Amino acid sequence: MRIAFFVWEYPPKLVGGLGTYAEYITREFVALGHDVTVFTLNSGDLKTREILRGVEVHRPRIADASNVFPMFVTDDLKKWGTNIRFFNDIFISNVLSATKLINGLIRKEGDNFDVVCVHDWLSSISGIITKNETKVPVVFHVHSTEWGRSGGRGSKVVSYLESATAEAADRIITVSNAMQEDLARHGWPKSKISVVWNGVDPERYNPRKCSRGAVKKIRQKYGIQDDECMLFFLGRLTWVKGVRNLVQAMPLILEECPKTKLMILGKGEEQTDILETARRLEIEDNVVCHFEFVPEDERILHYAASDVCIFPSIYEPFGIVSLEAMSMGKPIVVGAQGVVGFREQVLSSGPEQNGIHVNGGNPEDIAWGVKQVLKDPKRAKKWGANGRKRVLRYFTWTKAAEQTLEIYKTVQP
Repeated sequence: MRIAFFVWEYPPKLVGGLGTYAEYITREFVALGHDVTVFTLNSGDLKTREILRGVEVHRPRIADASNVFPMFVTDDLKKWGTNIRFFNDIFISNVLSATKLINGLIRKEGDNFDVVCVHDWLSSISGIITKNETKVPVVFHVHSTEWGRSGGRGSKVVSYLESATAEAADRIITVSNAMQEDLARHGWPKSKISVVWNGVDPERYNPRKCSRGAVKKIRQKYGIQDDECMLFFLGRLTWVKGVRNLVQAMPLILEECPKTKLMILGKGEEQTDILETARRLEIEDNVVCHFEFVPEDERILHYAASDVCIFPSIYEPFGIVSLEAMSMGKPIVVGAQGVVGFREQVLSSGPEQNGIHVNGGNPEDIAWGVKQVLKDPKRAKKWGANGRKRVLRYFTWTKAAEQTLEIYKTVQP
């Protein structure tokens, strides 16, 4: 199968979970014998065409037209302010990428593509243009939505792009049953929507491959002693991740488990709020922050160094971080109310239990969940082992790729 793959972020420029997904799933498609051509954003210093681990990657160079958009766009887009440059980059990259596919590869070079897949609104314009100009089936992958990310206060332009692409696409693939239900509640055609869980590479995320010395250095770096428990949060520091609620839970955790420190790794608009909240609660010594996006090898060592991983999201259609923690054999505490895919990954009861479900919007409930793990280290270790077993059974990239390809086949003429 020849696959055209439109996505905003792709190695070496990664921002979050979508880039991780794109990196691994395209490699898996290639490993399964398929040809993949990726179209993605160019930050200005990257090659416009190259092969990365068997994947052909196109990155058209873009230009700044951000001062042009306000002349004719809706009032909603005018409100973006300086962020209009971001919309500019997305818009122009989509147009150039779609044009490259249609006029360059298909019409000039004579390439035949079996399917075009586009990911979130960030590449939806490419999908709509391709649908207008060719007969190649289009599959819309929905990893999150504007109404979910913004709590219903987001951009009307972005929401329109999402719904227009959903209508134009031949099939829709989303990442969890929770997300499928949410899309259907918002009027999207449920008959078009399939669910494919994301995955993780259990060989790369393997606790046995982390040296004790390297793991110890991570803990020493943050001043975490051998007799202290390291709680670990990894992710974008934004309201939907529930990280401020986690910080507010710390005093309740420390009352019963005083030898505990929370390590927060990530970047986002809540950095200042996190530090100020820790100061107000007088727990600065127990909350350690590293506001950076670190390389994957270093992230893996952070998982290995931790005792409990906590992801108290309020909105999280899937959440690859929990799979990474599970693959590293860690017990986890996850938000499980609302549109949150964590509850499909983490079993909170029974013989295969691997973690605890909490209300990510409630600091008291988060504290309760963390203490459930900390009060019985032997049981927590078993939960961690159960999590890795669950990953090997259900959540590998090979399984995700195979299931995705089966859906692609259904749109073939």
